[in-house]
Amino acid sequence: MNTFNQLGLDESLVNALKLQGIVEPTAIQEQAIPFILTGKDVLGQSETGTGKTLAYLLPIFQKIDILKRETQAMILTPTHELAIQIQREMETLSKNSNLDITSTAIIGNVNIARQIEKLKQKPHIIVGSSGRILELIQKKKIVAQTIKTIVLDEADRLLDENNAHHVKSVIKTTLSRTQLLLFSATLPPTTYQRASELLKTPEVIRVTDKIMIAPTVEHIFFLAEQRDKIEVLRKLIRIIIPTRALIFINKSEEIEKMVEKLKFHGLDAEGIYGGANKIERKKAMDDFRSGKSTLLVASDLASRGLDIKGITHVFNLDLPEDPQLYLHRVGRTGRAGNRGIAISIANAKEVSYLRRLENSFEIKFSPKEMVQGKIVDVRKKLQKKG
Repeated sequence: MNTFNQLGLDESLVNALKLQGIVEPTAIQEQAIPFILTGKDVLGQSETGTGKTLAYLLPIFQKIDILKRETQAMILTPTHELAIQIQREMETLSKNSNLDITSTAIIGNVNIARQIEKLKQKPHIIVGSSGRILELIQKKKIVAQTIKTIVLDEADRLLDENNAHHVKSVIKTTLSRTQLLLFSATLPPTTYQRASELLKTPEVIRVTDKIMIAPTVEHIFFLAEQRDKIEVLRKLIRIIIPTRALIFINKSEEIEKMVEKLKFHGLDAEGIYGGANKIERKKAMDDFRSGKSTLLVASDLASRGLDIKGITHVFNLDLPEDPQLYLHRVGRTGRAGNRGIAISIANAKEVSYLRRLENSFEIKFSPKEMVQGKIVDVRKKLQKKG
């Protein structure tokens, strides 16, 4: 296994990864990074949860000329959520590496005037939807000629019937020697065909290792209105009395508030969040490890690289924005052959997302409810007898 240094990455980026608890490259990162650094076109296929985003972000960061105030890379995504998530990753990478690399998310259905304002700063990297980016290129607010690298993230969706036209139009506005990087979890023949029309003698990388969730983890979910989720969590903790449980929420800035709410109800909870200093973080971790507090509230970012033995339960108060994060979350329990339980508290809208997780990771979510202080299977409505 190569280290990130051996892949040719600068020390500043290697250190930035260490701060996030990432020390070993995944298979897709190991194979893609050297090719991208040398300027080759890449078509990469690898499962959800294998670190595709960093596989292209790290070499792009390394290649950015910080002294030039111009847009040098563009990442196209099929959804707003993915664009925002990549933008957050770039902000983290920029902050942790102390590299002054600027980026902005450009998505549709958002005030265009504010986006034009941001583009005046000439961000080094733009991430977003092809439709809105094309519109801004046509308005001459994005200079496509300075772009050296274009990424198509979730290329199978970007090259489908609905999106291919816009995506190709965006690519056409850039210079013919622009480096193209296409990444996708699946590579159906139509995507492969359309991709090969765009790419110049690409390196094709297929990583087929399927990341699996330990079979010792049981996945259950409770249906709740958004506003009732904390109440449901509180009742569940009272019924289960977990030995050691992680509670995941999406926004780091809400961790402190969440801990206060749980403490107010007499529960022993601690939180780890970006804003906490080293001493506070260490104390929270020590209390959780020793069993002084049984609950630890965290966000995906705050929990990077956490390795705590004996976690019996993982609660998802918010469902993760990216399926691969579900993998990281529930991977904290059910280790070394022990049983673990992952409990998601979902609102009606989020049930379809649970189905997606079931398909991605070949797992099954059992619907449960609480009846008279016990957890039971959701009762089917009694059929009326004819």
